[in-house]
Amino acid sequence: MEEIAKVSLVDFDFIGSGKEISVLHTTILCLSGTLIKNDFLMTEADLIKGCLANSSKAQRQLYNQYKVAMYTLAYRLCGNFEDAEDVLQEAFLDVFRNLRNFNKQSTLGAWIKTIVSRKAIKKYRCKVIFDELDSLSVEKQILWESDLDLELLDKGLMALPEGFRTIIVLYEIEGYRHQEIAKMLGIAEGTSKSQLYHGKRRLKTWIEKNHGK
Repeated sequence: MEEIAKVSLVDFDFIGSGKEISVLHTTILCLSGTLIKNDFLMTEADLIKGCLANSSKAQRQLYNQYKVAMYTLAYRLCGNFEDAEDVLQEAFLDVFRNLRNFNKQSTLGAWIKTIVSRKAIKKYRCKVIFDELDSLSVEKQILWESDLDLELLDKGLMALPEGFRTIIVLYEIEGYRHQEIAKMLGIAEGTSKSQLYHGKRRLKTWIEKNHGK
């Protein structure tokens, strides 16, 4: 395996974690540091090329560019900060190890998102129980208020059972299709659809109950 360029050890703060953590270990000691000015940002193609050449600058930019979104995804799927931190660490290690295999059939961000999602699902799959629910013969919709409080939405997601939360995050927030979700989770497509409907119904009830508190 090719060696990944080492940079100085720095602890950095993740939004929402409430504490500083050192994320990448072994050959990756740190990929944070100071923010890169906009006029020095590399294009996606140059970013990939730089990372493959073990450029610490390119590795740092890639990490800084995606770390918040990927940590948020990991947290929403795992439901706690500690597991989300582990998933992020493992995912970025895989990103740098396998970047040469990125086939550019999607954006780099979408590719990284898939790695993070699969890492999170693998970590907690044994904990997730998909309750038996009535299958839906027709597509039903749960409508949201246009001024929905995003902070309240996140709190509501964390209050849901893991099965409901997982499907809602993957479908509603990350944009995966039911067929993709079913394959990722090893469930029937109909289970994904019914979990989404009943999960959104429960989430909407929770939000209405806790709005204004």
